[in-house]
Amino acid sequence: MRTPAVVLTLFAQSSRLSKKRAFLTIAAIAWGTVAILLLLSFGEGLKRQMDRNRRSTGENLAVMWPNETSKPWKGMPPGRDIRLTTDDVSFVAERMPELPAVIGEVTSWRTALTYGRKTVNGRVLGTNVVYGEARKHYPVAGGRWLTPGDEAEKRRVIFLGDEMAKDIFGKDDPVGKTLLVNNSPFTVIGVMQHKTQMGVYGGPDEKHAVIPWTTFKALFGRDRLNVLVIQSRTPEEMAPALARLNEILGAKYGYDPTDERALSTWNIVKTSKQGQNMIIGIQIFLGLIGALTLLIGGVGVANIMYAVVKERTREIGVKMALGAKARWITWPFVLEGLVYTLVGGVAGMTIATLLVTGLGLIPDGSNRVLAFLGRPTLSPVIAATTAGILGAIGLMAGYFPARRAAAIDPAATLRYE
Repeated sequence: MRTPAVVLTLFAQSSRLSKKRAFLTIAAIAWGTVAILLLLSFGEGLKRQMDRNRRSTGENLAVMWPNETSKPWKGMPPGRDIRLTTDDVSFVAERMPELPAVIGEVTSWRTALTYGRKTVNGRVLGTNVVYGEARKHYPVAGGRWLTPGDEAEKRRVIFLGDEMAKDIFGKDDPVGKTLLVNNSPFTVIGVMQHKTQMGVYGGPDEKHAVIPWTTFKALFGRDRLNVLVIQSRTPEEMAPALARLNEILGAKYGYDPTDERALSTWNIVKTSKQGQNMIIGIQIFLGLIGALTLLIGGVGVANIMYAVVKERTREIGVKMALGAKARWITWPFVLEGLVYTLVGGVAGMTIATLLVTGLGLIPDGSNRVLAFLGRPTLSPVIAATTAGILGAIGLMAGYFPARRAAAIDPAATLRYE
């Protein structure tokens, strides 16, 4: 009889005689597989959601607030206030054409917005048109963002954050309706699509209203910027862009370009990189916990196989004494470990897939925790990683006990009880 046929016959005989052991072994592997897949899926879902949350504020941005100098410059003492105006936006944009967006923001806090009998005190922001794309202010269907015409003609149009729209209009569609901003009528042109933000300044976008800054200046009589925002094409270009910006504004306002306090700066690119590193660390941590859980399952399989070898020592010795080849002893154990691991792994993957799919069906609109942390997500990388770990565990769990079985001395087994 050929070796493969002998190996399969011995494996089938062993499986029939130890059904309970086979079931427990497969259950252990299935449990470990479910654990590692769920942990890796939660890690992947968290990573993707955090990435979306991070991008929802805008990509490759840096935000600057007016401050005071901390270094003397050309005979001038430190402690001088640096105050930017709306004219500085075009001033910077003309000298740094490589920037996709230069944004100026002027803000009125606790402004009265009235519709009918309902009045809400909220944040009204005056800004330029490029703000919409750079800061991911996309309108829901039926609405629109500010246009160059709105800005040039100082139109009284207003774009609402989704939470503010809900506060003022409830379930009614606000687009096309007129509300009062400090008793001045404005037409609602759009409502922002809902987004979950990780990084905010001044408050979440969902709770503010945006109008053209030319209209803001006419209404409130202010043109000093609360915030200046620049956007670079790539993350790598942000650091040199900030250095160049301080050279330009330093020359205009008379401060040392290396003075980091003249304009307080939040480099979102730098913060995002730190956040990405943190998420990668969490993923590695979750993966290690899952892998250790599965490894414990593999150790359980190996222990069971060692117990089988001990239990069948006398039988193996007799077979070897009657001329059984070493591979007829070794391969059934290796095959047993691989088959148990394979069946347990497939069962675990099926259960984990059903659980992840079920969690994916839960609506996240009303669940802020789920909306922020994301849904568990199975990916090809996770499946391939788990399959690789399972294969290695199955091979090792069968190989080492098999090697021990093949090393048994037939003569010594005759004394074994």
